[in-house]
Amino acid sequence: MKEDIFKGVKQWDTEIGGARAKRPLFFYDSFSMQAIYAASTKKVLKYIPHPAMHPVELVPGKCLVVFTAFEYRKSDIGPYNEFSIAIMINWGGKVIPGLTMLKQMMSGNLSGYMWHLPVTTEIARHGGVVAYGLPKFIAGIDFKNNGQFIECELSEGKNKILNFKGKILKTSKGKIRRFKTYSLINGIPLVTNIHTNQVKFAKSSGKDSASIEIGVNHKICHELRDIDLDKRPFFYQYVPLSQSILFPAKNIMDN
Repeated sequence: MKEDIFKGVKQWDTEIGGARAKRPLFFYDSFSMQAIYAASTKKVLKYIPHPAMHPVELVPGKCLVVFTAFEYRKSDIGPYNEFSIAIMINWGGKVIPGLTMLKQMMSGNLSGYMWHLPVTTEIARHGGVVAYGLPKFIAGIDFKNNGQFIECELSEGKNKILNFKGKILKTSKGKIRRFKTYSLINGIPLVTNIHTNQVKFAKSSGKDSASIEIGVNHKICHELRDIDLDKRPFFYQYVPLSQSILFPAKNIMDN
């Protein structure tokens, strides 16, 4: 596998939680699956911490929540798993229902507020919290493959948070995509750029391509039930092989 995405990108040695690391972080071999669901804009707004973060809407009153399960098999901070629950946003500018969403998805430049971001290793948790202001915590993120679907169970302790089931699709070569993630440190908004080379990629708008089963007792379960998620996804993508670069977080003014 060629690693062209990393060519010409300078890395600096750094330290994360007492362990040696690099910036930006390189992810050499990753798996992910992602499902986008519509939810109540009115109810989602109370979980967004900054007035310049405007939820991207599918139609008036329905914004988009993105669930992504990651398995980082090889990275600069070792292997680990991650589960992202993000709200698609537009920073600062007005949102036009449907049109803003299409613009982001067609351009491959998605923007999201990172609502919850559990991980499986302490170095990933510590670095995300301290350097990026991300809402990371240690959790169980376990994958199962039955040949037709891949299931990812997210849990904390004995509490199941959710089960994400995604269909295994026939893949082709994907594109290099750019993502902007937004977070806060002491109330100060930060933006982070992520570049991803989707080496093997497939997508589907089929309603049966993915499903989310929400647990009962965890705080995140109550939040997800509160926002009136649609029963079926609006969009699903399956990326069994990708490479990514996670650039350092920076102030919005420096964006």
